[in-house]
Amino acid sequence: MTIDMGPKAVKATLRDVEPLRALYLQEMHTQIRFDSCHWRGWSDEYLLKIEDEPVGYGSIKGKDDLKGRDTVFECYVIPPFRSSSRDLFAALLAASSATHINCQSNDLLLTPLLYEFARDINAPAVLFEDHVVTQLEIPGAVARRRRDEDKPFDHKAEPLGDYVVEFEGEVVATGGFLTHYNPPFADLYMEVREDRRRRGFGTLVLQEAKKACYLAGRIPAARTSIDNLPSRATLTKAGLRVSGFMLLGAVKR
Repeated sequence: MTIDMGPKAVKATLRDVEPLRALYLQEMHTQIRFDSCHWRGWSDEYLLKIEDEPVGYGSIKGKDDLKGRDTVFECYVIPPFRSSSRDLFAALLAASSATHINCQSNDLLLTPLLYEFARDINAPAVLFEDHVVTQLEIPGAVARRRRDEDKPFDHKAEPLGDYVVEFEGEVVATGGFLTHYNPPFADLYMEVREDRRRRGFGTLVLQEAKKACYLAGRIPAARTSIDNLPSRATLTKAGLRVSGFMLLGAVKR
């Protein structure tokens, strides 16, 4: 019997790929947008092998429904075998029957593979990392932790945050951070009451959330739609900067 010793992708468990994924997270050293897909059971894992030895891994999630299985969103190969990345990735696409590739532009291994193997590539979201400490003040506005007696406004996009901005006796903005991302990173979010927008309250509540994030032992990061210019401006004013883009493309057939 002849044993196939060439590059191949073999279905595996999360436990199988965890040592390799630890190397991936260390090398990336940034917030991973779809990190929680792994521990939530929303991904299929594959070991990438050469001569039947695991030299990397690949992960598949859903494009529109995260619980689906049609999109490569992580691919890692250990440095001694990087020259075989293309063949290993081709094996991953064949084994998984993935139809799309979704990656962060700051992933220096997967991004070139995306451009080689995909078409119709677009960038639906912008990724942010913390950059500078800001000290914004707005006369009459106070940023603080939310109290039980507070009466927040109806939220349309984001959850009710743990931090608020109070102005003229009313809560005009709320914000906070989510911790279901790869440690030590956390994801900032905020929402401003519709009639109080474009006055800096969003930046003020993000400034407070950033401070609380660090005190909790987390590094603040954020993401937003590429078309959401007000959100992008608010994040920038709060001391964050663009660290990359979420890229999505359809696999060439």
